[in-house]
Amino acid sequence: MGKQVYNQGHLMVRESITMPKQNIDDLTDFGRRLVMLRKVAGYTQVELAKELEVSQRMVSYYEGHSEYPPASLLPRLAEVLGVSADELLGIKPLKKTKKPDTRLQRRVQQIEKLPIKERRQLSLVIDTFLKAAQI
Repeated sequence: MGKQVYNQGHLMVRESITMPKQNIDDLTDFGRRLVMLRKVAGYTQVELAKELEVSQRMVSYYEGHSEYPPASLLPRLAEVLGVSADELLGIKPLKKTKKPDTRLQRRVQQIEKLPIKERRQLSLVIDTFLKAAQI
């Protein structure tokens, strides 16, 4: 695509630039574990960042370049992912008995916090979709 000049000779590129996905083999042990736990819990990097109140860029950094997360973030990160800090850091093996928290389960938890009138409206919409799917 073409380039356009603006602001004292700086170039503005009109091409879209996409970042390549990281190769899982290039990640640190902690990064691999974090990626796996994040995906099992049903989070994207953006969703996890929002839960942790950090940027998506920081989550990407923890997954790709960091040996360990900051100590201040460790308890919240473990809680959100549903594991202990020791499991998150690889000190103890992951327990296989834990059920992964899925996106749907998180949404149901959010719905439960809505006022009763809005919950009823959502229930009607969901019932309509379920009934249509059974046809």
